[in-house]
Amino acid sequence: MNANNGLPLIAPRVTPVLDPAFRPAVLANRAFRALARSTAGSVTVRLALEQTDGTVSHFTTPILPDSHPQAAGNFTYLERIVKFLLWSRGGFRIHFDGPAPLAAKLAAYYREVPTGKFDSNIVGERMFDHPIEVVHDKALPAEHRSAASLGRHLDGCRIGFDLGGSDRKVAAVIDGKVVFSEETVWDPYFQPDPQYHYDGIMDSLKKAAAHLPRVDAIGGSAAGVYVNNRVKVASLFRGVPPDVFNKRVRDLFLEVRKAWNNIPLEVVNDGEVTALAGSMSLGKNRILGISLGTSTAGGYVNAEGNITSWINELAFVPVDLNPGAATDEWSGDYGCDVQYFSQQCVGRLLAPAGIEVEAGLGLPEKLKQVQKLMDQGDYRARKIYETIGTYLGYAIPHFTDFYDLENVLILGRVTSGPGGDVIIAGAKDVLKAEFPELTNRIAFHIPDEKDKRHGQAVAAASLPTLA
Repeated sequence: MNANNGLPLIAPRVTPVLDPAFRPAVLANRAFRALARSTAGSVTVRLALEQTDGTVSHFTTPILPDSHPQAAGNFTYLERIVKFLLWSRGGFRIHFDGPAPLAAKLAAYYREVPTGKFDSNIVGERMFDHPIEVVHDKALPAEHRSAASLGRHLDGCRIGFDLGGSDRKVAAVIDGKVVFSEETVWDPYFQPDPQYHYDGIMDSLKKAAAHLPRVDAIGGSAAGVYVNNRVKVASLFRGVPPDVFNKRVRDLFLEVRKAWNNIPLEVVNDGEVTALAGSMSLGKNRILGISLGTSTAGGYVNAEGNITSWINELAFVPVDLNPGAATDEWSGDYGCDVQYFSQQCVGRLLAPAGIEVEAGLGLPEKLKQVQKLMDQGDYRARKIYETIGTYLGYAIPHFTDFYDLENVLILGRVTSGPGGDVIIAGAKDVLKAEFPELTNRIAFHIPDEKDKRHGQAVAAASLPTLA
């Protein structure tokens, strides 16, 4: 595969052992930009993504002039760039300063093409209450960051919680010290009545409160997207009918806050809290957390040590530009993170690795089989982890084109055991071979069990600011 709708693709120097057709987005993008910069008459495209609260982020890139023989690649390049921006930064309005025909084609993509319509529905409508719109405008709105600064507030008596798909965790924290923690098994995914979720959350909060002289604030994390404590998109509530979701789930955490006398309460994506916990534990900023679990979760802490209003839904950002790459079963789009950094990736690589498993086996069980084989020194299992490591080695430089990044926090069930070390070693090998300028700039970290248990709780509890 040498091109994607006019965009030249670059074969990697380090080939994933189980995926020779892999064509890293970072190589195609950087080669395309280099070509554009060296071409007379190249065009600068400026983009501004706007959220409903007025937050605006900018991105600028060169493209080729219409007269260039490879100008057909302009749209493919821009569409993949915008997709990364939508799922990492978030927004519903795309301000586009560039050629009018490209702006019109991008607008049509989100109106008419199934994968574009998916992005418009999930990111635009469900997260930011508006379908995606493309505004062709030379006068972009100024960059504007959210004024809120969440996290690192350790004063007082606080409760931190984390809502997972198989258990919910809670901790009581006094001036940054955990005095009580508990994990409770639950099954939220397919519960149609959100009262189940509400009762479970309240049960955990009350157990933690029993170990505090008072409760000054509550902070929590959960998979999904939360804007101003309102639930926008969350897998925890996938079993709730849409009409019930709109009536009860959207404001569920506001209901919880009211039950606790409207004390300060903040709920954010679990990936953000994971990154914040890593930052607090390591004493480092500019950190991107990537969790290789059922899906791919992400979180980011900026240079100032804060989490931001960016959504960081890394499962949907494109990392492979081969149009024949694995597709995400939900969005139908190709080459997205979820097929490269998750249990889905492990399941996808079983056949190329020559590993047969029992028919009908679920992804968690398939992962356990691979981990067991890895523990036994099976070379086939090792190839799976080596392949993921190569993927990661090309994904990290790609992320540095969009994030101010110095530290990468790797976690999740896929990284458990010796396979996690193989993944990181493989990523480092790619950096040395293809991106030597990043070898001393990017540091990899894996949290230990204590950090994962208590660090997450303390970070979640630290989210609200006391009045």
